[in-house]
Amino acid sequence: EILQSSPSSLVLPAVDCKATRYLLGFLQESAHWKLTNITNLDVSQLEVNTSKPNLFVVQLPTIGFYFSQLRESVKLYKFLFIDKIIGKLMMGLQERGIHFSVIYTAMRPSRISRRTDAVWQLGRQLMATEEEDSLSNPVLNVTNGNYTCILFYASNFSLVANSSVLIDLTNITFIDQNVDISLSECSDTNSTLSLKYTNPVNGINSLEIRFVMTNMFYAGSARNWSTLESVEIIQDDNKSAKFHVSDISAPAEYSFHCQLVGTSNLYPARLIPFNDEVKKWDIFISRFQLQGFNIENNQFSYASDCTSFFTPAIWMGLVTSVILLWIVAYGIHMIMQLTTNSRFDDPKGPALSVPQTE
Repeated sequence: EILQSSPSSLVLPAVDCKATRYLLGFLQESAHWKLTNITNLDVSQLEVNTSKPNLFVVQLPTIGFYFSQLRESVKLYKFLFIDKIIGKLMMGLQERGIHFSVIYTAMRPSRISRRTDAVWQLGRQLMATEEEDSLSNPVLNVTNGNYTCILFYASNFSLVANSSVLIDLTNITFIDQNVDISLSECSDTNSTLSLKYTNPVNGINSLEIRFVMTNMFYAGSARNWSTLESVEIIQDDNKSAKFHVSDISAPAEYSFHCQLVGTSNLYPARLIPFNDEVKKWDIFISRFQLQGFNIENNQFSYASDCTSFFTPAIWMGLVTSVILLWIVAYGIHMIMQLTTNSRFDDPKGPALSVPQTE
């Protein structure tokens, strides 16, 4: 029905996190379809009974971790990579003479529209633009008794171990919330967000990540400031890696937000290695927001962003303006030094003689 009513031949259906979570279970319980999970992308050996409807579920491979850090122009290779896999599957089915229809979807939306009329739309067209919502994943909250004491959010929360093993913690932290936060601690002066995972990837039995925050009064500003002091990674309850944190602080009444936080030198807020064990870990957190004190109504307070007032673009404009003003000032100064002749030659009279001493 969506395809028939759409003015375009290509429709990207809207994705709902709660609906897609139970999609496979619903399809398996349905008696009208024979459900087949395809793990091997080579469908030449796939057994298909065309006497009844078949439903093939193909889980596309995850894009490499470092692709997410590239510029928009380079991200095109992600789509080309996925398109090549989809084309291989479709060609395999066509060569076997199997008629099929394809539905592409995702496990979670890439953006959420703020418009109220978007609910009544059947889908969104390719290359359509929508206003991005402030938060696309649920917020992880830590409670202390009857009130919330820590709020944590990220659109992408990933680690790389030994420069090769990607550990994507986004879904299990925010969507499924399959994470143990019982070791988190809250007080008026110190807060610790503890995220403990069981078997996040093969080879790691347990993984705990701690965000240690302090709330201190500074006489210079005459107010309390909340600071993220360190980030600790504890693997299998014994191997510990610790990072110092640069430029992650905010007034105690505010939350802290930064577009990119991680171990790379290119990030606005950087995690600085503390010991040798840290060298085998890389951390990437996008759209990072954290608040450990003075939380009201279970919501983030006004966010203090890591971007300074004078961004590189502003500095570039200021330096260029100063150079141009200096050139103009120098030109005006040189023009003001020009003088006119005190004597003029009369073509009808004798030639004007000017002594060299003058």
